[in-house]
Amino acid sequence: MQPSSLPTAIFLMGPTASGKTALAVQLAQALDTEIISVDSALVFKGMDIGTAKPTLEERGGIQHHLMDILDPSASFSTGQFRASALGLMASITRRGKIPVLVGGTGLYFRALCNGLAVLPEADFKIRARLHKELSEFGCELLHRRLASVDPQAAARIHPNDPQRLQRALEVYEISGKPISAYFLDQASDFPYRPIKFILAPTERKTLHDLIARRFHAMLAKGLLEEVAGLHGRGDLTPDLPAMKAVGYRHAWAYLDGDCDYATMTEKAIAATRQLAKRQFTWLRKETNAVWLAAEDNGLLARLLTELS
Repeated sequence: MQPSSLPTAIFLMGPTASGKTALAVQLAQALDTEIISVDSALVFKGMDIGTAKPTLEERGGIQHHLMDILDPSASFSTGQFRASALGLMASITRRGKIPVLVGGTGLYFRALCNGLAVLPEADFKIRARLHKELSEFGCELLHRRLASVDPQAAARIHPNDPQRLQRALEVYEISGKPISAYFLDQASDFPYRPIKFILAPTERKTLHDLIARRFHAMLAKGLLEEVAGLHGRGDLTPDLPAMKAVGYRHAWAYLDGDCDYATMTEKAIAATRQLAKRQFTWLRKETNAVWLAAEDNGLLARLLTELS
């Protein structure tokens, strides 16, 4: 099919705390359509405050998909996201509406558009050994090792991303083939014409201030109480994907007595800023996207003009 004959999908992307949720609701109301969340943390039930999950009131009567679908003890792979999102998009399109996808998880957007590489199945012996080496020697050593066998993957994977570092090294040890080569071989099968918007403050300091204010507001709303409820369940551990989310892992450490309140707050804000920095790195690589200044008035009118 030619791109012009494909149905339209709207992507609203941007760093954390940039205001995507509110703008997406306004857009969906104007278009009479539905929103698909592209966020790896919003899928979990009971994780509301620390994920800035929109309340029912903030959702403005708009159907939001891929939120509150899993218990925090579960995991949600990129492949599961892609399959779920494509199914939801097809359903929305069949009803004569344009799906609006909003979020900040760049890996999900990339996988949705570009497809997924077929990687070797996990080898738990290798995985356990790499986890032991990570615990003993830290991320820096693993990142240097990855750089020696797969420079492309090392450039793409942050040195403080242990999960992806271990997986890249595991794939190389299993197959003798760099994980980056698998991604070069992957085929895209995205049956939509995406119209991409990126919402972000023009000044990095503005975003940093927003992040700090939002985290303090989360604490005031009861973030520690929310995490204490999860902590007290007994079946959740800090190494679960849900509990590794920014803010949650810091609150968990505080509840375990590993740091004081001020340190927890400082580390959570710093980690959120680092997350935003990584998101900007991904966003700058996006092609054919319209950048929107979060400070501007009339953003909805600008979006509708761009779509007309």
